[in-house]
Amino acid sequence: MLLPQEIIRKKRDGLELTPAEVDAFVAGLVDGRVADAQVGAFAMAVCMRGMSPAETVALTLAMARSGRTLSWPDLPGPVLDKHSTGGIGDKVSLILAPLAAACGGHVPMLSGRGLGHTGGTLDKLESIPGYRAEVDLDRFRSVVRRVGCAIVGASADLAPADRRLYAIRDVTATVESIPLITASILSKKLAAGPSALVMDVKVGSGAFLPGLDQARSLARSIVEVAEGAGLACRALLTDMGRCLGRSAGNALEVAEAVSVLRGEPADAALLEVTKALAAELLLMGGLAQSEEEAHQRLSKALADGTAAERFARMVAELGGPGDLLERPADRLPAAPFREPIPAPRPGRITRIDGRALGLAILRLGGGRTRPGEPIDPAVGLSDVVAPGESVDGARPLCVAHARDAADIAAIRAELVAAFEIGENLPSLRSLVLEKVLPPGRP
Repeated sequence: MLLPQEIIRKKRDGLELTPAEVDAFVAGLVDGRVADAQVGAFAMAVCMRGMSPAETVALTLAMARSGRTLSWPDLPGPVLDKHSTGGIGDKVSLILAPLAAACGGHVPMLSGRGLGHTGGTLDKLESIPGYRAEVDLDRFRSVVRRVGCAIVGASADLAPADRRLYAIRDVTATVESIPLITASILSKKLAAGPSALVMDVKVGSGAFLPGLDQARSLARSIVEVAEGAGLACRALLTDMGRCLGRSAGNALEVAEAVSVLRGEPADAALLEVTKALAAELLLMGGLAQSEEEAHQRLSKALADGTAAERFARMVAELGGPGDLLERPADRLPAAPFREPIPAPRPGRITRIDGRALGLAILRLGGGRTRPGEPIDPAVGLSDVVAPGESVDGARPLCVAHARDAADIAAIRAELVAAFEIGENLPSLRSLVLEKVLPPGRP
């Protein structure tokens, strides 16, 4: 019998664990033979000593197999998935899942809730009246088969080892460990059974990992470990030094996603990131032979309404209103107070502190300060300006949506401070900064 304390000691001393040792520790996570103190000690040892790619693959696979796993042998097209490390206004999944489904893919997407200052896809979807993000696996399978996509939360019997390890990491200052982040993300993705995964690793002030070097290391780790575990994977590093799109806040982001799917004028940056990620999925899934063909297919699916139709069916199948696309203003919750936040002087936006925007939404009640806390789906920001755009007396920095005027007054100064205003046009670049491919791939 492999004792957990001996496995911890070995990792503490910087030695490489065998797959059998990793399997034994993960089994103890699930059946309770490993105590919370030992889980915390193991997480700290990994945080301090790191893990080799082979160890991280072993940990990922062990956690993925710690509960039920899904397979999709009867689907007529490729099974595709996407994951983001989180950012401000990141509503990409709401558009990408039905978009990929409209192009012939099947997208069983397990998503999460908000983390710190970043929003969560499940919180956004649950702002839709009646939408059930927590469903059993049979329902999940059924919706994916009928619609082509379903976005729900991971059930307790998928990767239960990760659920316990993550809860302890969260209170032991070990969340930032790249091997543990990698294993946490990929174990849930592997359990859902996709054949290809695209990762959106955010970089910048609004991201969970703001530094380029750290984000690049995480992207490389995820791609390498995914391939080692048998899952085709690519990653894009995308700029989160702004709000992605024009809104941030749960119902406001759903409304913006619906607007994009309906073919209405859309924020160019939001479209760029969404299409870049979706194109990688079409290429990996064999649904397009070139980036040009992938983008043509994606544009057509938006223009002819097939992506919107998939989204509407997914919402209805999971309990939401059947007419959300036709009547979003009537169906989505709205905050009673709206106030434009004027710029202190005219000029161009040269920099945005995305994290400050996220914290302001948190203070309005649009996010959580502790696990399980209820959130207000209606509050947030709309009409957010982008870097390079001009502000003056007629163009505010953003519009704040809140429950009362006092809430807006409390965050007005920090919202103003989040936007730097200058005279010159800042250096503007594509939001897709880098592509990370598996080792040895061109």
